Amino acid sequence: MTDLSAVLMQLKKERDKLNRAIEALSYGATGARRGSTGKRRLSAAARQRIANAQRARWAKFRAKKKAA
Repeated sequence: MTDLSAVLMQLKKERDKLNRAIEALSYGATGARRGSTGKRRLSAAARQRIANAQRARWAKFRAKKKAA
């Protein structure tokens, strides 16, 4: 009985290794992860808001640097 449970445990470990290998190979072949819905796109207005916010952060940083 113990031999059978040991064999069963060994087979489960092998199955887990194979499943991980299959998943890794599948990811490498397709280049996409499971559940991925594709590339997200920003509107022009959103890109502009982000750019303006970044410019403001840099201006604040430069102002602090100049004052110090």
